[in-house]
Amino acid sequence: MGFIKEFKEFAMKGNVMDMAVGVIIGGAFGKIVTSLVNDILMPIIGIVTGGIDFTGLKATIGEANITYGQFIQNVIDFIIVAFCIFLMLKAINKLNRKKEEPAAPEAPKGPTQEELLAEIRDLLKQK
Repeated sequence: MGFIKEFKEFAMKGNVMDMAVGVIIGGAFGKIVTSLVNDILMPIIGIVTGGIDFTGLKATIGEANITYGQFIQNVIDFIIVAFCIFLMLKAINKLNRKKEEPAAPEAPKGPTQEELLAEIRDLLKQK
């Protein structure tokens, strides 16, 4: 029973649960970014590059076929995905900074009651 109890304590810790939520949301976010790249950006890039498809590029050395085109395509996909995530995180951070900005500094306050009374006392002593 000790092993099961220990596992239950581990699994129910806040950090583990937060990480699990992060992984699930990250997977869903990854699908959004992948769709953005495949369905929106890549067709535009295909138009700009004249429809070049790198996946068919390969070199033959002896009996071996080296399909370096797929590697180039994956690198391009990675750069686009990384750039999209960078832009989204930058926008989220900008929104968070606006929420955290402190309020405008307060106007300087006038003298306190004690300071005014001391000033009056000093003026009366001078007369």
